[in-house]
Amino acid sequence: MLLKRIGYYLIGVSIGAIAVSFIWKNKNASFDYGMDARTLKTIRIKERFYSNEALQTLQNKQLDTTIISKILRNADVDFNKGKPRQKPCAEYFITGKDNLKNISLYVSRCDSTATIEKIIIN
Repeated sequence: MLLKRIGYYLIGVSIGAIAVSFIWKNKNASFDYGMDARTLKTIRIKERFYSNEALQTLQNKQLDTTIISKILRNADVDFNKGKPRQKPCAEYFITGKDNLKNISLYVSRCDSTATIEKIIIN
């Protein structure tokens, strides 16, 4: 009897997992639960500005703003190098991953805007 109940349970969980997976794929849902992921998402969804220094770096190094967008999708946030609790605008130090790991950003995130203050290329 117990084995039968476990079997029904596993079948139900499997069907439910497949249904949920199918639904979430069609909704483009994201699961940003980590500290880095939540921080990057809040920066991405805000209106983005660039300081004069950041624009100068983009121009001098012949970079495009799409690289900044890629970094803000997949990066590491170093909370020790930034000021995440600063009011009214928190500041974050963000380093790219993989082939963009030589590029770091210093970002100021306010209520409705995010400003790329510095772009550091190693």
